[in-house]
Amino acid sequence: MCADSKTKPWNQRHVFLPRKRGSKRVREDTKCELLGTRSSESQDQAPAPEVAAQLDFRSLGKNPCGSPTGCQKTARSQIMEAARPPSTAGKFVVVGGGIAGVTCAEQLAIHFPSEDILLVTASPVIKAVTNFKQVSKVLEEFDVEEQPNTMLENRFPNIKVIESEVKQLKSKEHCILTGDGSQHVYKKLCLCAGAKPKLICEGNPYVLGIRDTDSAQEFQKQLTKAKRIMIIGNGGIALELVYEIEGCEVIWAIKDKAIGNTFFDAGAAEFLTSKLIAEKPEAKIAHKRTRYTTEERKKEAQTKGSAGNMGSALGPDWHEGLNLKGTKEFSHKIHIETMCEVKKIYLQEEFRISRKKSLPFPRDHHNQPVTTDKEVWPVYVELTSEKIYGCDFIVSATGVTPNTEPFLCGNNFDLGEDGGLKVDDHMHTSLSDIYAAGDICTASWQPSPVWQQMRLWTQARQMGWYAAKCMAAATLGQSTDMDFSFELFAHVTKFFNYKVVLLGKYNAQGLGSDHELMLRCTKGQEYVKVVMQNGRMMGAVLIGETDLEETFENLILNQMDLSSYGEDLLDPNIDLEDYFD
Repeated sequence: MCADSKTKPWNQRHVFLPRKRGSKRVREDTKCELLGTRSSESQDQAPAPEVAAQLDFRSLGKNPCGSPTGCQKTARSQIMEAARPPSTAGKFVVVGGGIAGVTCAEQLAIHFPSEDILLVTASPVIKAVTNFKQVSKVLEEFDVEEQPNTMLENRFPNIKVIESEVKQLKSKEHCILTGDGSQHVYKKLCLCAGAKPKLICEGNPYVLGIRDTDSAQEFQKQLTKAKRIMIIGNGGIALELVYEIEGCEVIWAIKDKAIGNTFFDAGAAEFLTSKLIAEKPEAKIAHKRTRYTTEERKKEAQTKGSAGNMGSALGPDWHEGLNLKGTKEFSHKIHIETMCEVKKIYLQEEFRISRKKSLPFPRDHHNQPVTTDKEVWPVYVELTSEKIYGCDFIVSATGVTPNTEPFLCGNNFDLGEDGGLKVDDHMHTSLSDIYAAGDICTASWQPSPVWQQMRLWTQARQMGWYAAKCMAAATLGQSTDMDFSFELFAHVTKFFNYKVVLLGKYNAQGLGSDHELMLRCTKGQEYVKVVMQNGRMMGAVLIGETDLEETFENLILNQMDLSSYGEDLLDPNIDLEDYFD
């Protein structure tokens, strides 16, 4: 059972959702004020007027000290103590204002309404899960909304948000040091600091990585002046970008044979490519959710932290509300370079000295080919295919790496092959009382046959929720079972304006050659692929409005022998939902 005696049994765990947070619970009437949690002032600053008034030497006559000299010494020490960055203590401290961190803090606040929950984040805004919908047992849909930190504190009076980056973790002393000079002591800590983009070239002003809100806004700003850009990478950010960008030539370089290799096989890629080449439909209806910008505090944040001080990851619809349009008057103009990587990047003067030649944007076959690009560009990219293209700037979308750097010095964490903090089946790291969730961690338990870790928003929410549950259970001395959401990999998103559902071993990950694929495709409408092994469904890819996600989820979880159905399993004339009800 869960640490909370009121938590539902394991088979109903999937209904213990964020939407329950709106229910009324008994809480303290007043916000718990933590000494020093707003210590954004420098150490040299004088104490507040009310503090100084209480410590005025002229009012020391009523002080019961032994002598005036002793009183003066006491007063001076009190003033010095008031000016020093204070140490705060919280039973639970969570680092990271992204989906995993905020979900963890919210759940801890619900489990322990009378305890102080400290949420440390470098960003003035947090990522909140909204419009949560449980599509099926495991599959879930939600929106991610940026909100000011104060909104979280208003919803949960026992959560205190500390806006500062973490400078050091002292695991033996059970405390963290933040950029404002403060020290925060914890009994249990959860690290949810996310990940940072892998840049193909550090320090180049023409190479932009898109990870958080500020970098997305910077990208939009640069795009308004661009005639051509180059996108490097084949993950989710790259897939969304190439479809959304208008009025700008896009050269997309990928190291794989087909687009979206992380999510799709060649068949699904071909299905989507036709949509990519076609003209886009009319502009979508504007997104209605409120968005908060960090523009006003950007300069302050830049003076406080370095370039590595990243904000939390973008949500599933991060490009909504951004005007991703270049300088030209056309919709799509995309050229894909496959099976290649970046060999070298030249600045304009370097390229001129090299005397190499760049290629123009490839045109259709009706135009006479041109061997040399006459345009002069700020930056040039040489690919391993020996092709060279000029562009206004480069988008590096080659994945992320766990943001563990602030926590490693002096702490002997076990790390995964991908650099993440290894966590066991209770989200506990190798160090005492330290948990981790989301992109920063690497799942090191023996997974379900149809689950794998991917650094996606859905898993960030699930891990943050489950980490809080495990922290609560450990605090109360109770045991807890593995959450049901880790029984089956399930993710729903949108690419090229198609609904995309990924279930289980959707790309036959780890199955070797001992499997078979079954396909159903209606051009421009839907693409259905199932992965079968020994007559049992192990995974599925659903593109379009197929309405098969819940049925396939159950078939994968139940591991029912489907050998007798053969290809009829994907017959569009058979209602599978009724058939397997």
